[in-house]
Amino acid sequence: MIDNSSSNSNSNSSNNNSNSKNSRGRVVIKLSGSIFDLYKVDTITPYAKMLREIWMGKSLQPIVIAGGGKEARLYIDVARVLGADESSLDEIGIEVSRLNARLLSYAIGVDIVYPSIPTNLEEVSMAASTGMVVVAGGLHPGQSTNATSALIAERVNAKLFINATDVEGIYTSDPRVHRDARLLKRVSVNELLSMLGRERFNAGTYELMDIVALKIIQRSRIPTRVVKADPQVIKDVIDGHDLGTEIVSEE
Repeated sequence: MIDNSSSNSNSNSSNNNSNSKNSRGRVVIKLSGSIFDLYKVDTITPYAKMLREIWMGKSLQPIVIAGGGKEARLYIDVARVLGADESSLDEIGIEVSRLNARLLSYAIGVDIVYPSIPTNLEEVSMAASTGMVVVAGGLHPGQSTNATSALIAERVNAKLFINATDVEGIYTSDPRVHRDARLLKRVSVNELLSMLGRERFNAGTYELMDIVALKIIQRSRIPTRVVKADPQVIKDVIDGHDLGTEIVSEE
């Protein structure tokens, strides 16, 4: 369970400024882009309801980062065929993730959600200072939404960073390919960095925390869990249940 009386060791002037108008503890939640299916709009509603319940009943402020998902990949594939360069493809992915963020913000409700989608860290800090639910997408070309989420968790001095993915946590290998893959209940940043260097963890084959995200988690000792993207699982983790994989800064 999140303790609102404590804070991360990385507190600085930016964090203090973003905390000045808000006594709620912050929890940063990165949502897999897979939940944003334009042909199954009702998949978004349970997450919006969950986020409302967290904000209304737990004295916590959810700060949510939406992934780009299938739609982003489709746009990127088409743009690549049409000759777009890699930086432009990154920008397309960011734009789609921001559209997903806007859809989620509509579903949460204008009464408790910050009205704009932040486009940089300063805007995230400003939005967080209001105490409202904040929903963002990607921020910087060349940076994954995992890394963006870790940076945001660092900036707002989050009590917890939850990475909600397509699988139940971090496995020894891709569980969708390897039947003998084992769920890791607890793993250090250094162990994950080593795992990322193995051939079977090639980019695009298994959604792990990337190197940038891990380095941010390590330097600021952000409490982090990787879990299945499921509203009840996310609520249970916030309530202190030992689900998914806990990433620890040191062993």
